[in-house]
Amino acid sequence: MRELMNASEFKQRFLPLNVKLYKVAYLLLGNEDDAKDVVQDAYLKLWNKRDTLTNIDNDQGYCTTLVRNMCLDRYRAASLSIVDKPPEELPLASNDNASSSVELRQTEQLLNQCLARLPAQQQQMVRLRDINGCSMQEIEKATGLTAVNARVLLSRARKSLRTHFQSIQNHEQ
Repeated sequence: MRELMNASEFKQRFLPLNVKLYKVAYLLLGNEDDAKDVVQDAYLKLWNKRDTLTNIDNDQGYCTTLVRNMCLDRYRAASLSIVDKPPEELPLASNDNASSSVELRQTEQLLNQCLARLPAQQQQMVRLRDINGCSMQEIEKATGLTAVNARVLLSRARKSLRTHFQSIQNHEQ
């Protein structure tokens, strides 16, 4: 039977990756607390699997993939709010007029409902690109998708959002 990796070796190999793993989790989740939770859970998983970690050639790649998959699992489980930012922080134009403010909040709620209908990967693309303002290179690195795949997902997501949004608006009128 293989001997478990000791704590000293574990710390030496995996703790230096903490900042990089946090950045990946934050890019995908857009929330500091959730990103910290995912990284902490990832370290717990790594520690519990330490007997199999001696066979890994690329610690950073393995850990990044683990964190990315854990973030995607959160999306799929719908345990994470689709948009963690309050509506006033979303990049929409604001107006001091009270009626415009109410209308703006209603529009933001409607957009959030439409976003919730999208598949997890499309939600992720909208969150990364349109809400968090990530570059395509950052999205590639965070998701492991090619730029072409990311652009296709983003295009489909935006088209679906427009369709859902217009459908709901037409239905309400």
